[in-house]
Amino acid sequence: MATFEMRELHLVKKALAISILVMERQHGPLSSPSDRFDMKLLLEHLTDTAELEHYTRSAWIAVTGKPPEGH
Repeated sequence: MATFEMRELHLVKKALAISILVMERQHGPLSSPSDRFDMKLLLEHLTDTAELEHYTRSAWIAVTGKPPEGH
């Protein structure tokens, strides 16, 4: 099993957060709720609450080009 540290771990967390957001916005026969659920669990396992909020907000900005409303 691979071990991710420092920059690599940051990139994995960021990629997971962006992927989750994109998958939440995708509907139809190609969407995968089980993958999305498992990815959310993995991201939650890798981050604490404050980090999770940071990565979620950063993903929103990366996907939509603007921060979420109210932030």
